[in-house]
Amino acid sequence: MRAEPEALPKIRLFVSAALAAGIGVELNPGQAHYVLRVMRLAPRQRIRLFNGRDGEWLGSLAPGGRAKVTVEIEKMIRAQDVEDGPWLAFAPVKKSPTDVIVEKATELGVSRILPVLTERTVAHRVNIERLHAIAVEAAEQSGRLSVPEIAAPVALPLLTATWPAPRALFVAHPCAQRAPLPLLDALAGHRHSGNWSASASGPPPGFLIGPEGGLTSAELDGLAGLPCAMVVRLGPRTLRAETAAVAVLAVWQALREAPGKGSATPQLKNNSGQL
Repeated sequence: MRAEPEALPKIRLFVSAALAAGIGVELNPGQAHYVLRVMRLAPRQRIRLFNGRDGEWLGSLAPGGRAKVTVEIEKMIRAQDVEDGPWLAFAPVKKSPTDVIVEKATELGVSRILPVLTERTVAHRVNIERLHAIAVEAAEQSGRLSVPEIAAPVALPLLTATWPAPRALFVAHPCAQRAPLPLLDALAGHRHSGNWSASASGPPPGFLIGPEGGLTSAELDGLAGLPCAMVVRLGPRTLRAETAAVAVLAVWQALREAPGKGSATPQLKNNSGQL
């Protein structure tokens, strides 16, 4: 009779310390409060830890902790994987929608989140520490082994000037005249070309979500000078920024999980998809 696999503890926390068997890792005050006061764990009860570098580990709470909690690391339960997902650039919006964008982008595998300031951006102040905390919590709950980088806000011209050439950039836009190619076709063509992931001939793509009211014609003209950029449409309706971000990443993830290479659709910068 086969033994049932060991049930893993539900509590999973991100730490910055190195992880290895036999060492002790001290939780930060917020984490200590969470495991002791909120979840009411007792000494020797187990939790899972990860740090984005050393995989995921099983550990147990050391006895005697009240204000400070030390986790005694026991064994690795998952080796570190390469989680090189797409990049997401977006124009910051009001507080709650921005939180949603960061949370869902983390859940959907984004590796780098880039707030970008455009002519119509309504929120120019971005709390990087707060967004990082949201990303950490989303990574803990979604089972990721890494936390996406939250970059400092940059103006759109600087983003365009510093965008790495090997990485494709898909710019979401609601206007059919400026965006005749649907996102699905554009991504399928990108996948067919082999530029899909770090394990293929190029890195995963990036996505740019504009502000409320969309990117201006001048901004779209500026992006036209970026050889790896393509403007795409997401459908017949005008979407909120947080909805658009989830939509592009969900399509990317669905294609990433699909077998095969996708259909042979137009490549970047063809006549139908010119910015």
